[in-house]
Amino acid sequence: MQGKIIKGIGGFYYIYVEHQGVYECKAKGVFRNRKVKPLVGDDVVIDVIDESGKKGNIREILPRKNELIRPAVANIDQALVFFAAAQPEPNLGLLDRFLLQMEYKDIPVIIGFNKCDLVEDARIRELEKIYKASGYPMVFVSVRESKYLEELKELLSGKTTALAGPSGVGKSSLMNWLLPEASMETGAVSEKIKRGRHTTRHSELFHIGERTYLFDTPGFSSLYLNDFTDETLKHYFPEFLNYEKTCRFTGCNHINEPDCGVKNAMEEGKISPVRYEHYVQMYGELKEQRRY
Repeated sequence: MQGKIIKGIGGFYYIYVEHQGVYECKAKGVFRNRKVKPLVGDDVVIDVIDESGKKGNIREILPRKNELIRPAVANIDQALVFFAAAQPEPNLGLLDRFLLQMEYKDIPVIIGFNKCDLVEDARIRELEKIYKASGYPMVFVSVRESKYLEELKELLSGKTTALAGPSGVGKSSLMNWLLPEASMETGAVSEKIKRGRHTTRHSELFHIGERTYLFDTPGFSSLYLNDFTDETLKHYFPEFLNYEKTCRFTGCNHINEPDCGVKNAMEEGKISPVRYEHYVQMYGELKEQRRY
């Protein structure tokens, strides 16, 4: 019987089988011997050992389309990176690090901003302008007021989507709206530090419609640049690609080189100065790492 891992806790894996329900399974020792660990999102073949109790064993992990280490999930069609437009203020440097990771894994991204009822239209236009040149689809919603959520739901239809973002931005509230029976714990944002308590403690995959799954992943507060070097970083900013061919030097890093097409485009308003500034900061980090 074939299904998909929707949750893994304490050595047990919960496998959703279309039209059959959820089976509690253990992974056979052969996976440990091969040093292969099942991930949430894996498509697997199971042997049912107790149909009435919905119990079985994972016999085979089918080939993965992709996988992420943080969060540890597999077979993603796209990611929805979810931030708040306010309360807490969006950390766009963190958002850009997430976008880099998805570019590296070649996973399409939707950028979502929640709590848009708390900000003026001018702030929404400002956020749109920052990411327009990068080409990522963007949605602005208010989960609390149930505004513009149908548009977001349409973008999720028929796909397996990883929902990720910092704590306190409304990810669990969005899950509750998409799938009320999930009854997820929602966390209030701390008034003192304006950050959310982590309410999702493990990655879990929810079946929210026909061929439609959504990962809810633990909130993250930092992402490392282990997969990049100062020489390769530029390749993961999609808005740079159109302008690199006008750089005077082949292999231009768009930092101190004269006649740089990317810097010229930024100065002409074709590339967001905010995105470029984050690129420069990360480039500096990676160059410093290489020294050691």
